[in-house]
Amino acid sequence: MPIDQEQSIDPTLLESMLRTMFRIRIFEEALYNAFMTEKMPGTMHQAIGMEAIPTGVAHALQPDDKMTSTHRGHGHAIAKGIPTDRLMAEMYAKSTGSSGGMGGSLHIFDAAKGFLGTTGVVGAGVPIATGAALAAQLEGNRQVVACFFGDGAANQGAVHEGLNLAAVWHLPIVFICENNRYAVSMSVEKSFAIENISERAAAYGMPGVTINGNEVLEVYQAVFEAVSYAREGHGPSFIECLSYRYKGHSRFEPGNYRPPGELEAWQRRDPILRFRDYLQQTGFVSEDTANAIEAEIKKEIEIALIFAKSSAPASFEDVPDLVFEH
Repeated sequence: MPIDQEQSIDPTLLESMLRTMFRIRIFEEALYNAFMTEKMPGTMHQAIGMEAIPTGVAHALQPDDKMTSTHRGHGHAIAKGIPTDRLMAEMYAKSTGSSGGMGGSLHIFDAAKGFLGTTGVVGAGVPIATGAALAAQLEGNRQVVACFFGDGAANQGAVHEGLNLAAVWHLPIVFICENNRYAVSMSVEKSFAIENISERAAAYGMPGVTINGNEVLEVYQAVFEAVSYAREGHGPSFIECLSYRYKGHSRFEPGNYRPPGELEAWQRRDPILRFRDYLQQTGFVSEDTANAIEAEIKKEIEIALIFAKSSAPASFEDVPDLVFEH
């Protein structure tokens, strides 16, 4: 694992990362099965294969730091601390859901956790995150905002505006580009004339780096440094995380546009298997412990499904209680 060997590694942190990655993967697998076998409301977009990115990012944040997400945000929400039972209930449009059953996959929100929402509008989280970072700067509370967006969103106008404004005002924000190689079916080779999307950071006057998004410790270290940089008042950073989504763009889309063998090649670099092997080889987590954690999380998701299915449906009568009043 590429991490500074002189830096002490907390075994509790490592186990927490493994637990989070299992939680994200198993949740999304269960949700996919529900969409394929049941009548589910709305839609959903999976990030199976990308679990190291939200895990590394969230573990580099403080609890009161903020996060904005994308349309592919279950892992972001879980990593930021939203309980899986409430998240699953939201997928089923139940009143016990994290957004009262009114938002579904594309409108997950939890102010208490500092999770400022998933969104169905590509790139829309960037202006929101920039505004949240401006609020943190004006309030002087030393909070930092982690802002996720994908390779496709990197070509949206609002994203450029947010990046420029954040740099000009030295806002405490870390921009995290999850480059999973495809914007729906458009490959990065066809949509960018540069090798790394992070090269664009120089145009805004902020640090930019491209890292292996399948190595959770590499993500953690890069984001930890960027968060510290922002918290000390130096402004934003741009981190491009290279990874790959195993599934298609959305719930039923097969991803047939991918060349033969590409998916299998990325699966051999699976972030959970790599991290689990690293922990076992270094003695931080035994094979028995890793198996026990995986079994525990599977049971947690089973309980979350029971909770979601048995909860009362969302009601229009609840809408007034879910609307902010100023």
